[in-house]
Amino acid sequence: MPAELASIEYDELKALLAELGEPAFRAKQVLSWLARGYRPDEMTNIPLSLREKLSAYPFGGAEIIDERRSQKDDTLKFLFKLDDGNIVEGVLMSYSYGKTLCISSQVGCRMGCAFCASTLNGKVRDLTAGEMLSEVTAVERHIPTAADKKRTVTNIVMMGCGEPLDNYDNTIKFLKRATAADGLGISPRNISVSTCGIVPRIYSFTEDAPHITLCISLHAPNDELRRKTMPIANAYSLSELIPAAKHYADVTGRRVIFEYALIEGVNSSDDDAHELAKLLRGINCHVNLIPLNSVKERSLNGVTRGRAAQFAALLERLHVSATVRRELGTDIDGACGQLRNKHIGSQKEEGV
Repeated sequence: MPAELASIEYDELKALLAELGEPAFRAKQVLSWLARGYRPDEMTNIPLSLREKLSAYPFGGAEIIDERRSQKDDTLKFLFKLDDGNIVEGVLMSYSYGKTLCISSQVGCRMGCAFCASTLNGKVRDLTAGEMLSEVTAVERHIPTAADKKRTVTNIVMMGCGEPLDNYDNTIKFLKRATAADGLGISPRNISVSTCGIVPRIYSFTEDAPHITLCISLHAPNDELRRKTMPIANAYSLSELIPAAKHYADVTGRRVIFEYALIEGVNSSDDDAHELAKLLRGINCHVNLIPLNSVKERSLNGVTRGRAAQFAALLERLHVSATVRRELGTDIDGACGQLRNKHIGSQKEEGV
């Protein structure tokens, strides 16, 4: 019995159909529907008897229950409801090269980073590969593809709620299905996975997903400062994390992306920039600077765009590639976990 239909692979589906006494040619038909997020009762070219058989199995999907559209840019934020009633969120961002969907990998998060809203209520559970796939297909179905384009979502970033490498097996299975020709068919180079720095998993990821871009949430140039905002730093020091990042870059030939949230009065001084440049020397990398999107439940505030630009310019002078991330969706609770937490809070107030 499959764990769920939404993430089933071709060989697994063929075996299932054989058990159900169905002809093998149905596998490609069914998989084509599943790859687009359709449930069995929507598969119009499949016999009713087979649709009924397949409907008896868990699907493992996600459906959009709320949408927020930014008045400042084209950003869309979605709340997804999973089959068990849990809620996760995603953000669709428009760029010159296409549309990037930021998806969640867990319901909540247990990493405890001080600047993130995703972790405020802890981790409820991991998402399955099929649920992550369904976040993408739900958006694809919600926003029809333009006639001259193959798909709406051209890029995926796993930077929403949760820590992808804390849900390692499901993340790897998702990546395989997302890049497969009979899956989402998205180029591996158009997918990024972000981690707060689970060092052993970075080495595994280098072997299992070498064509996927690795992003590491760094946010501090030294251990002392990093431990103040990121509990993971108590488990893995920079003396362990930085070699793991360099290993990924050396083995794959790809740049590591270091995410660095600039927090006013914490990690955004010129001295911090100098220390950061020294830390990253010799690594094929790029620093993505993020003026912190302030979260009301936290006491940390982001720097101005002007200060972020100064920090980036100093890193460049120190021979470290750096850019300041565009601010997107700031008027629609764009930061990870904000909209989900607001939804949970309103349910509690209503006694749901």
